Amino acid sequence: MSLAELFILAVGLSMDAFAVSICKGLSLCRIQPKHMCIAGAWFGGFQALMPLIGYFLGSVFSEIITKYDQWVAFILLAIIGINMIKEAREKEPDSCDASVSMKSMFLLAIATSIDALAVGVTFAFLDVNIIPAVCFIGVVTFICSAAGVKIGSLFGMKYKSKSEMFGGIVLILIGFKIFLEGFGII
Repeated sequence: MSLAELFILAVGLSMDAFAVSICKGLSLCRIQPKHMCIAGAWFGGFQALMPLIGYFLGSVFSEIITKYDQWVAFILLAIIGINMIKEAREKEPDSCDASVSMKSMFLLAIATSIDALAVGVTFAFLDVNIIPAVCFIGVVTFICSAAGVKIGSLFGMKYKSKSEMFGGIVLILIGFKIFLEGFGII
């Protein structure tokens, strides 16, 4: 996986955290740099941790699934992407909680990084140097989440669904590219 592909994947994965960070920024009366750092650390940390866990889980089963790896990667990324697009199209606004407590952020970090766990499983089937990859994903998510808090405080919910839609499309396209590479088309 090239650096450009990893960057695109990291941005796509970070869109859930970005959207939630926008919501956090919207709900906070006055944001401070610590709010941006808290959101960035929680979301970036879990976006780095979950693919690492997924990678190790995928490695355990890689021998069994190796001949179907492009299908597994494509299906997982497509499901994640379709789910993100579906969530972006929902008309009901998400509730925004102004709390940045450990309990609140922990639950949000897990919820926004479940897709990263599945991506980690696909990493087990690809030629990915896992430690630099997960660190890169974590840093990109940190930056996007911190920016999301600031953007949320400035612009509100206007861009939330667009960011989720973008993230979903990116993940589907990456899955499709992996699928085509598996058949030697690309």
